[in-house]
Amino acid sequence: MFNNDAWLDQVTETTIDPAREIIDPHHHLWQIPELLYDLKDLQADTGAGHNIIKTVFMECGSSYRSDGPEHMKCVGETEYIAARAAQSNAADNIEIAGIIAHADLTNPALDDVLDAHLEASNGLLRGIRHAGAWSPHPEALTIPPPAPQNLYAQENFREGVARLGERGLTYDTWHYHPQNLEFQDLAKAVPGTTMVLDHFGTPLGVGPYAGKREEIFAQWKDDIAAIAACPNVVAKLGGLAMPDNGFGWMGRELPPTSDEFVEAQARYYHHAISCFGADRCMFESNFPVDRLSINYNVLWNGLKKIASGYSETEQEMMFKGTAARVYRL
Repeated sequence: MFNNDAWLDQVTETTIDPAREIIDPHHHLWQIPELLYDLKDLQADTGAGHNIIKTVFMECGSSYRSDGPEHMKCVGETEYIAARAAQSNAADNIEIAGIIAHADLTNPALDDVLDAHLEASNGLLRGIRHAGAWSPHPEALTIPPPAPQNLYAQENFREGVARLGERGLTYDTWHYHPQNLEFQDLAKAVPGTTMVLDHFGTPLGVGPYAGKREEIFAQWKDDIAAIAACPNVVAKLGGLAMPDNGFGWMGRELPPTSDEFVEAQARYYHHAISCFGADRCMFESNFPVDRLSINYNVLWNGLKKIASGYSETEQEMMFKGTAARVYRL
């Protein structure tokens, strides 16, 4: 079982602005032996200093049903998380207040799957993620890309995304930076669905993208501005400490400090905020994936340092208000 507590604990920091209320709108729980992360692990991270009042669980392919129709197996994850959410609420130190489940948006039985998720979620279902991540270089990536090529352009997929909006559900997605304009086309084609762009569109920095950070950043800036022109898209700011982003923190002698995090990544945050506005941005942890590279308390210290130049109203939106509105928390 993977455990990097001792490595992360080498860098500790005093919590900045510990009273500020935060909603962490993007974390996982899973029973994967290589990276076990369950409720007690989440509570240890969220209780380490910052005032995390609510969280939103993001689908991650864990605890699926082992039998029954293939398209319904994903409901097992919602059943598992709903049970963990009940435990978290009873613990009175963190509330898992929303669930973003998985469903195959191309399946003709989509409504049946959504109904099953709603029933299993105990009222916590807020949206669906059917990620569009695809790469011609999967061998270079730590996390295998789950989608077929050109998923966003498929008519039946777009119909599924539209159905989410009709049912009052959000659509979350994760993809890589070369796909950003494909996502923009999807957002323009389905304006009635609120779409949440996870992880800045994942600018890569490994494999064939290693050593090209400035070139990629220049194109990424233009693409993010184009996506932000779609009023139905909200940006989730975080997830840049994944190994595939190429900052090289995982496996170093010491994990990064919040100052190093800010120096390396602040420009991505400031550009996205300038394009979307604070009322369409929410900070995220993406734990435990980003836990491979950075301590939870250190991460949120870094986010608070990045946010310090914005008004109190803007900070409130990015730390809590946008997530509360978008996910109806």
